[in-house]
Amino acid sequence: MRLLNKITALISVGLLISLTACAATQTKESTGQYVDNSVLTAKVKTAIFNEPSLKSLEITVETFKGEVQLSGFVSTIDQTNKAVEVAKSVPGVTSVKNDMRVKGSNNPFYK
Repeated sequence: MRLLNKITALISVGLLISLTACAATQTKESTGQYVDNSVLTAKVKTAIFNEPSLKSLEITVETFKGEVQLSGFVSTIDQTNKAVEVAKSVPGVTSVKNDMRVKGSNNPFYK
């Protein structure tokens, strides 16, 4: 009987550890959130690619807990605004952070 109690306790501790490992924190996504954000990233990338004025493969999309971050290079400021607008229109996006840069000689990030 004592052995059965030890085995039950060990299994309980193992389950508790495995469940807390999948829990979300402020800086870490849960497994479900990771999958949701991967799907959201794909939807935003598709929407940007399907926008005729944004046929740029230089826009990177990252998502964390529904917040989308756009980075990379575009040709005009209008393209940055359009990319943000397109990203915001995707269902599930809670906010959009714009880290895109406009190509040009006055931009220190592009050479």
